[in-house]
Amino acid sequence: MTYVLVVDDEPAFTEALSISLEREGFVVRTESDGPAAIASFDEQVPDLVLLDVMLPGMSGIDVCREIRKRSAVPVIMVTAKSEEIDAVVGLEVGADDYVTKPYRLKELVARMRAVLRRQSKDEDAGEAFEVGVVFAEGGVHLDLNRHELRVDNKFVPLALKEFELLAYLMENSGRVVTRESLMQNVWGYDYLGDTKTIDVHIKRLRSKIEVDPSEPSLISTVRGVGYRFERKQTAE
Repeated sequence: MTYVLVVDDEPAFTEALSISLEREGFVVRTESDGPAAIASFDEQVPDLVLLDVMLPGMSGIDVCREIRKRSAVPVIMVTAKSEEIDAVVGLEVGADDYVTKPYRLKELVARMRAVLRRQSKDEDAGEAFEVGVVFAEGGVHLDLNRHELRVDNKFVPLALKEFELLAYLMENSGRVVTRESLMQNVWGYDYLGDTKTIDVHIKRLRSKIEVDPSEPSLISTVRGVGYRFERKQTAE
């Protein structure tokens, strides 16, 4: 059974969503405010959290921060269209994805199952990446076996999704990688037309590996298509 914690302060919404998710085979627990969500999380760690941005007592952004201090459990932010920018902030503090109300249940469930599938693979040592592979370009060394990034021989911490994204870009260095390909191979579901999840993670990666993130030389944007990790192999 997959245990999902739904955090939202609209009773009618959470009731309807809980019924729908239970029909899809999920076990659902609901909370209506931030402090209660943290207490529930500490009591029983869920397999996935659906977290509304606007909550009484504690914002969804702050709840996400607290969850990230405790666990790498997948978090999907849920937001109204007017709060979309807050969901992007949620990605910056560690959320895995976000959906905007109103949404189709089929889309939500697809995203939930995708992040759960990725989480399962990442927990299975050696399954997500080929053991022993090291990508090295332009002073960036990514060790897939040790799950470690070094830039100019200095260790740089990466969140899980950042690591997966960089690995996929470096695996395809010198080639343009489309947004569709990134969504399918890094996030694990078909491209749904929203690029903000990708763009936020690219911005975070650039801040960690580029000399000047405002003028990136390693991860280039190919407008209207996607991104390319530039081949700049340096002597070892």
